[in-house]
Amino acid sequence: MSPEAASPQLAILQFLTSLQSPARILVAISGGSDSTGLLLLLDEAVKAAPHLKISLCAATVDHALRAGSADEARDVGALCASLGISHSIMTWQGDKPKTGIMAAAREARYRLLAEAAEALDANLIVTGHTFDDQRETLQMRGMRTEQVSTGIADAVLFDRRFWILRPLLFSTRADIRAFLKERGVPWIDDPSNEDTKYERVRMRRQFSADAGMEKDIGAAWEERLALSSRGAEWLDRHFQLHGSLLGQVMPDGLRQDRAVLDYVLARLAAVFGGQPFAPGRGQMERVLTFATGSGLGRMTAGRVVFDLRRDGLYLARESRGILPLVLRPREAGVWDGRFYARNGLSTSIVVEAATPYASSFLCLSQESSAPKSLGAKDTSRFIEPITAQTRGDWIPVTSTGMRGHMHHLPKGAWRRAVASAPVLSAEGNLLSEESARMVELTPYFAPFDRFLTRFDFIFADRLSAVFATAPYARLPLRSIDGKTI
Repeated sequence: MSPEAASPQLAILQFLTSLQSPARILVAISGGSDSTGLLLLLDEAVKAAPHLKISLCAATVDHALRAGSADEARDVGALCASLGISHSIMTWQGDKPKTGIMAAAREARYRLLAEAAEALDANLIVTGHTFDDQRETLQMRGMRTEQVSTGIADAVLFDRRFWILRPLLFSTRADIRAFLKERGVPWIDDPSNEDTKYERVRMRRQFSADAGMEKDIGAAWEERLALSSRGAEWLDRHFQLHGSLLGQVMPDGLRQDRAVLDYVLARLAAVFGGQPFAPGRGQMERVLTFATGSGLGRMTAGRVVFDLRRDGLYLARESRGILPLVLRPREAGVWDGRFYARNGLSTSIVVEAATPYASSFLCLSQESSAPKSLGAKDTSRFIEPITAQTRGDWIPVTSTGMRGHMHHLPKGAWRRAVASAPVLSAEGNLLSEESARMVELTPYFAPFDRFLTRFDFIFADRLSAVFATAPYARLPLRSIDGKTI
């Protein structure tokens, strides 16, 4: 877990002693040298240190993309059986996309590993990423941007549920293969690792080692962690959330250090825009120039309207491109990249934008807390159905709990925010309050809720508190780089 070159045996020992125990580790093993080495290294170390109270299980994801993959998965299962390690084969079912196959395969792989971890009662997952993978990633990213990259993270939280740790991230593939040869254990060479249609393979062939890369990575990690911490403090001091829909940066917040402002606004833009990634460098430069300038007005970037007024900068989802989401009974999904929804009803429902209802709701929420007219009564049918059960509590999304304290907000900014709110309906009718309580609905953070690196954890966890959602799962470590956490 430390950005310093280490032998595979030492890296594994340091990793195991840093874990909170007892622990059950799911090893993701493909049969290649890296993951096979990871399994054997862990097996030897765990058996040599029973006092650590750590057990192993394993899973192989068969992507079903080439002939022979099923046989290879069974061979891995036989290896695990010989070591007395429980093993599961998870197959990527269904049609495969024609484009973006690598990204889709990655998404499927981690989803299936999480399912295996759940089934095998594991509380964390480890993968065999090595320093070779790290160098290739940094070289690829270096061709796209001049910014210093953190590369592959040593710890990533997947789907808010399982931490994925990479204990061999600073050990070389050559050292891992030397370990396997000493043990007389073969491995599988995936032919895709030699296919030059993939960027990573092309990078590997032209790669030249940089002896100082570990120090560069360490510095980038420290900088990112510091920004995350400072960003969390910035949220406490300079940010307000209104109805889970409208963000407000106080004027003094726009006068803070530019690096911190860049960090927080980029991630807030991704959250309010429902995007897994922050706006590009060019867009963010324009946003920062606009937000720190002297002129008032609006601009749009990353599906977010930035509305600069005398009382601060308001952020809300722009009204264009918000598509409905149909959920069948007991089905769950993410709507617009901003809300997680699970349908607990016996009928299908639709989650869609509140645009048609926004003006009447705006009138009610800004003028009175009590319905006064037929229009207000109609509006209450809109308000109640989108107050729904969250993962761990009840929160107002655009609910009656928001009435009476929004009158101070700029009408245009609030109207824009309300228009982007989620509404629940079935067969063309808004759900009743009773039915709506059978639908779980909670804010979803697109840049964090699927894959959250430990570098952004502090900021994301503070943001989760701002939105009154459940906190993120803590790292299953007692120390990082020898420091107690």
